[in-house]
Amino acid sequence: MRKSSHHAVRNALHKHPDGLTVFELHYRFNIHQSTIKRALENMPDAYIDRWEAYKGRGPLLWRAVWCVVVPPENCPMP
Repeated sequence: MRKSSHHAVRNALHKHPDGLTVFELHYRFNIHQSTIKRALENMPDAYIDRWEAYKGRGPLLWRAVWCVVVPPENCPMP
């Protein structure tokens, strides 16, 4: 059975309200980037907040900065 990385990714994003990129999450957890990307895409509370430019070997490239929705303190249960 495979272990889900959703919990670790969600906790990291809660601790970093400015968001993290897939690469930054990969660096923190040593989880393959495709696994992290798949987890983010399947988390209903995760979203792309903005894009950051970075210099690769060639032209300027872009990375998505992911965040999670933080429900308000008094938010009623569905």
